[in-house]
Amino acid sequence: MDYKKLVAERIKENVDLDISFIEKLIEIPPKPEMGDFAFPCFQLAKTFRKAPNLIAEELKEKMNKEGFEKVETKGPYLNFFLDKEDLIKTTIEQILEEKEAYGSSDMFKGKTAVLDYSAPNIAKPFHVGHLFSTSIGNALYKILSFQGYKCVGVNHLGDWGTQFGKLISAYRRWVDEEALEKEPIKELLRIYVKFHEEAEKDPSLEEEARANFKKLEDGSKEETELWTRFKDLSLKEFNKVYDELGVNFDSFAGESFYNDKMDAVVDEIDKKGLLTDSNGAKVVMLEDYNIPPCIIKKSDGATIYATRDLAAAMYRKKTYDFDKCIYVVGTPQALHFKQVFTTLKLMGHDWADNCKHVGFGLVKFANKKLSTRKGEVIFLEDLLNQSVEETLKIINEKNEKLENKEEVAKKVGIGAVIFTYLKNNRERDIVFDWNEMLSFDGETGPYVQYSYARGKSILRKAGEVTGAIDYSKLNSKEEFELAKLLKGFKEAILASIDKLEPSIVTRYVIEVAKAFNKFYNAHNIMNLSDEEMKNGRLKLVEATCNVIKNALGLLGIDVVEKM
Repeated sequence: MDYKKLVAERIKENVDLDISFIEKLIEIPPKPEMGDFAFPCFQLAKTFRKAPNLIAEELKEKMNKEGFEKVETKGPYLNFFLDKEDLIKTTIEQILEEKEAYGSSDMFKGKTAVLDYSAPNIAKPFHVGHLFSTSIGNALYKILSFQGYKCVGVNHLGDWGTQFGKLISAYRRWVDEEALEKEPIKELLRIYVKFHEEAEKDPSLEEEARANFKKLEDGSKEETELWTRFKDLSLKEFNKVYDELGVNFDSFAGESFYNDKMDAVVDEIDKKGLLTDSNGAKVVMLEDYNIPPCIIKKSDGATIYATRDLAAAMYRKKTYDFDKCIYVVGTPQALHFKQVFTTLKLMGHDWADNCKHVGFGLVKFANKKLSTRKGEVIFLEDLLNQSVEETLKIINEKNEKLENKEEVAKKVGIGAVIFTYLKNNRERDIVFDWNEMLSFDGETGPYVQYSYARGKSILRKAGEVTGAIDYSKLNSKEEFELAKLLKGFKEAILASIDKLEPSIVTRYVIEVAKAFNKFYNAHNIMNLSDEEMKNGRLKLVEATCNVIKNALGLLGIDVVEKM
């Protein structure tokens, strides 16, 4: 049952307001003792010509209270207290019937969402910063799919640009072929860093690099073969990381894919009278929108990121006919996407309103600045391996005899990293702290995974539940608050979609784990003489495990059955 809708319907019976408007006004009180839902009566003061607190009292007297434990007033608020037994019973039974589908819907069936995320640069390390985009994009892909969207995951690889001219020069001078085959990204990074060091002494190297890239643009056989080799070696390494993370893509169309599609875009912009000369460059003026000009071609005739992103957006619309196109790219690129989306609108493409930039913050380590040019990067693969190693140490301290502890350490260690990226608002910076991230107490991935494993341990000890269940006996505050949270899973998912913010689901599952542990610590589950109560509590444990697993799955995190 949708209790919020029930509250809105009961209010609608007594006031002349649209039901969707009523639903928007309904609030969740800050404390459970104030009720489960509250309706503020301020909006009715003009219509009723009465003070809001008098209106609340009048509505309470008229209200059909069936389905509610009670309805009370608190000043201008009408507070609704749910029927605890009904909520607990219907919620648990729905979860256990729907299992892995609980929380899902076909609300957006027939709609398509294209998600552009991850996008590492070819021949450069897959570093810790890329996981921000990867984890957010992967979570949004799963969350949107869970509510019926057909999702298309695009890895817009950084596989074009003058850096490849530099890399070709570096390869010809300093490459170690054996190292390139063994650890390609590390060797390519080494020679890329060396190029910049040597170019500071000999600026002619920069000219040589530009000439190499010009040959690549012109399709020269030797330069193209080297570029293809760099790309193939990089993708092979990237896919190792994606496999570790359980991340997949439907398209790897990177920047180079749009090289033959940009002239048509430039022609269309020109034909619509939008191109303006500015110091030799071709731009679209956007001063009417308080946005700097969008550069389409530089003064030397070269295209830039904006040109490629315009071509990519138009290709995606034509190919996938999307209802949403989501760009999971760092917050510093917000202006760039405003320029691109506004230019698309001026070109007459109203679907640009459905293009959304999902920004995110920076990844920081104490006293360490990251720079690819100087070689100061932290490889994501190294970070994941370190997290697994540190987790294994903790497991050995806590439960050395645990079965499959290496596999558990891998799931918990990788899960801890992903959870850290998705725990808070995506625009906040992340500062890595191993002690906090891998703690089995507090708001962490290991804490939530441990809560799940604790629940599964209880269920294994209990065996199959047989016999009668009396949900009316689950009448404690801890049981009701836990069941109410489980009921709100879908609402958390829809809020996450509305704000394109995976942390809403992350925060939700943290609250479920906290509520479960409060329930576990406050109440006996196994050693009860009352079989009906025991069976009810076991079903609540099972339902909780189900929801934790579903929520972590949407975040791209595996559960562990034992810990």
